[in-house]
Amino acid sequence: MRFDTKLLHGECAPDERTGATNTPIYQSVAFRRQKAEELEQIFKGSRPGFVYTRLNNPTIEVFERRMAFLEGGVAAVACSSGMAAVSLAVLNIVGSGDEIVCGSGVFGGTYSLFRNLENFAITTRYARDASTAAFAECLTDRTKALFVETIGNPKLDVPDIAALAELTHRHGIPLIVDSTITTPYLVNPLKLGADIVVHSTSKYINGSGNSIGGIIVDGGRFNWDAARFPKLQEYLKFGPFAYVAKLRAGLHKDIGACLSPFNVFLTSIGLETLALRMERCCETASRLADFFAASGKVAAVNYPGLANNPYNDIAARQFGGKFGAVLTVRLGSKERAFAALDNLMYVLDLANIGDARTLAIHPASTIYIHSSEAEKEQAGVYADLIRISVGLEDYEDLTEDFAAALALI
Repeated sequence: MRFDTKLLHGECAPDERTGATNTPIYQSVAFRRQKAEELEQIFKGSRPGFVYTRLNNPTIEVFERRMAFLEGGVAAVACSSGMAAVSLAVLNIVGSGDEIVCGSGVFGGTYSLFRNLENFAITTRYARDASTAAFAECLTDRTKALFVETIGNPKLDVPDIAALAELTHRHGIPLIVDSTITTPYLVNPLKLGADIVVHSTSKYINGSGNSIGGIIVDGGRFNWDAARFPKLQEYLKFGPFAYVAKLRAGLHKDIGACLSPFNVFLTSIGLETLALRMERCCETASRLADFFAASGKVAAVNYPGLANNPYNDIAARQFGGKFGAVLTVRLGSKERAFAALDNLMYVLDLANIGDARTLAIHPASTIYIHSSEAEKEQAGVYADLIRISVGLEDYEDLTEDFAAALALI
């Protein structure tokens, strides 16, 4: 089954009872069982079934199966947001006294999360760059996970996932990959050796900016050594499902970061056009990067698809010749960046990516406003930088919009 067909038919079939082609919205808090013994067995974990939507729900379960199928994982757990997915994916295996190794160009929300985890004696070490050697330098005996993004947001650095998987497995730790910017259409990190994949489904998976959500997909192949990961010991009996079993029985249930069935419904509809949207967005982003590079109106343009970009080779190899739909430009000063944003007509100044519409934002004064200057520089955020998430508008309209805005500054 090829990718576009997977989107429509993978782990998703018309309802047997009604013939409905869309998964119904089971907008119910709880589910009745015929016998008290059934409910007891479900709570014990000895019998499958639905009891309470904070724990599981038929609408959500279908979406989880579809995402696991697309990523090539054994199971998935949907969460209330992308940040909930990142939080739970990490905290499922990391505790007080442990360390995380992380890419320096990760999303500002993830950086803020890891900074807050210091309150629980969880330390994060940041690699100086995206090279495998830089990550290796950060590993210690206390490292419990290595976390990267397929394409850093907004630094747009690209790590070698296969090389990092070999590194982490040699040291007995899992590789967690945030694939929000690339989606399963560009890459399956699990096939490159990663162990866990997370997405903010609010972005390209949904595609219309109408529903917050996140998901964690487990590859089911990591060897959870009981000595290094003692909290997983009681779940090893579940074999390849050990990580997900612990997650469902623990933090996902107790924190209550469950995804709404209605949001799942909207996101599932968006999922079916993922390939069409990503193809168009990536193509337009590539053309737009060339436009900026040739315009003479920007101080710099950063996009992995540009031939002179330091990550061009690794991105082309990992992502099948595509480079994502996010790029950044530098305009020389914060004032010029603000002026450009204020003069755009079609491009919207919004704190999001992956929408059907083209979006732009000034990260330094928004997402990274509480970061120090050193932290901003580490993340590739500068006072004159604008991040652009390319949508589905006609290329000509976008270039005319940007050209008109740049002409006024």
